[in-house]
Amino acid sequence: MAHIIVVGNEKGGSGKSTVSMHVSVALARMGLRVGAMDLDVRQLSFGRYIENRAAFMAREGADLPLPRYLPLPDPALFDLPEGPHLHDARMTHALEALTPESDFIVIDCPGSYTRLSQYAHSIADTLITPINDSFIDFDLLARTDPDTGEVLSPSIYSEMVWKARQTRAEAGLRPLNWVVLRNRMGTTAMHNKRKVGDALEALARRIGFRLAPGFSERVIFRELFPKGLTLLDLRDLGTESLSMSNIAARQELRELLQALELPELTVQV
Repeated sequence: MAHIIVVGNEKGGSGKSTVSMHVSVALARMGLRVGAMDLDVRQLSFGRYIENRAAFMAREGADLPLPRYLPLPDPALFDLPEGPHLHDARMTHALEALTPESDFIVIDCPGSYTRLSQYAHSIADTLITPINDSFIDFDLLARTDPDTGEVLSPSIYSEMVWKARQTRAEAGLRPLNWVVLRNRMGTTAMHNKRKVGDALEALARRIGFRLAPGFSERVIFRELFPKGLTLLDLRDLGTESLSMSNIAARQELRELLQALELPELTVQV
């Protein structure tokens, strides 16, 4: 069975597609067979990222690891009315096509609640939830007292993850590995970063996720997208000397992959 990695939360702008692309390419560089799906049927940022990569390889004659991207099948292929059953059928069809040829499948979810996203969370072996390093995104995970910062209750999103865990347990599957990334961390407002970090550590113990370092805010990520490139491709394309920022970003990716604790994986990035 392919190990399914879902990158999801219910807020946009947290770097889900960047994480999805870098994780999938990193795995492909290790010689693993990687499938890819994008459930954000409006934006398709992850899907376009991979398509940009394929176009760059064809244009430049470059030989780069390429995840196998499979779009969701056209709804017209199914004799089903619009609704949950149609969405489930499209997901099932795509997964059945990818699974036999994949060691890992990376699924990028939209920044909102959809039936497709709910389905993906229910089948995830590893769930990566990137959040911006602020109390605005902290609200994605839990409700807090505005005066004391005390956690009052899990959020609707956290409850959905909890239900996915229960479903896996009832089916006799291994426990869901939930990893929250502190993404797009800046270099300022250290006091606020400490407060957010302390709150996340307390919440991690309460609702059962692991914290991992994500990507800092860097211009390089925006520059790589049009060509479908990642930090791991730069030296292959003739960039002999990496900037300190690029070296630091590669180290962040290495630490992220190690923190995911994926099965039978030795990180070599």
